[in-house]
Amino acid sequence: MRMNETITLYHGSKSGIRGPIAPVSRERCDFGKGFYMGTDRMQPLTLICNYPNARIYTLRVNLPGLRILEMEVGLDWALLVAYHRGKMEAVKHSAIYNRYANLCNDCDMIVGCIANDRMFVVLDRFFNGEITDMALINSLSALKYGKQYVALTEKACKKITIVEEQELTADDREKLKQESEANRLKGIALADEICRKYRRDGWFFDEILKAGE
Repeated sequence: MRMNETITLYHGSKSGIRGPIAPVSRERCDFGKGFYMGTDRMQPLTLICNYPNARIYTLRVNLPGLRILEMEVGLDWALLVAYHRGKMEAVKHSAIYNRYANLCNDCDMIVGCIANDRMFVVLDRFFNGEITDMALINSLSALKYGKQYVALTEKACKKITIVEEQELTADDREKLKQESEANRLKGIALADEICRKYRRDGWFFDEILKAGE
């Protein structure tokens, strides 16, 4: 990624954007509260397909002048997601908790892989202690994913311009529901396969948290 460029991204909304773009998503998102955009148009579509007033936006984002943290896919990325989804509360104020609590400080935008339908399944199995970090990392490397760009500050949001807004038809939403469910089932099958292969290799999530206290 070149920080001196303007890029095209996509954003899905349950009922449409009203007013100026702002970092006001719910708290328990992958990278915390922000305005979420992705490189893969299909990914936000599968998240909003259950809502009758859903809309998909094509955006232009001007990156120069922003403080950007880019996370490569892997254990570090997964632990940052774990922190923001509230999975580290059992070790609150520990060294590992504080590391991820402060990782995005002073950033205008964070960039990392999108936890798509298949990846959600694998991540949940890791957080629930069903698979090790080795199984997780090997699963992530086997999945196809796009990147998500999250505007964390008003400064970053002012760099975003709406190029196109499209409302989803009932037919569009039904097809997307079917695709989302198919992707989820593929994720379950992949997680099962990887879990069997790496069941004795690596560390479980609770072991990683305990070691980082």
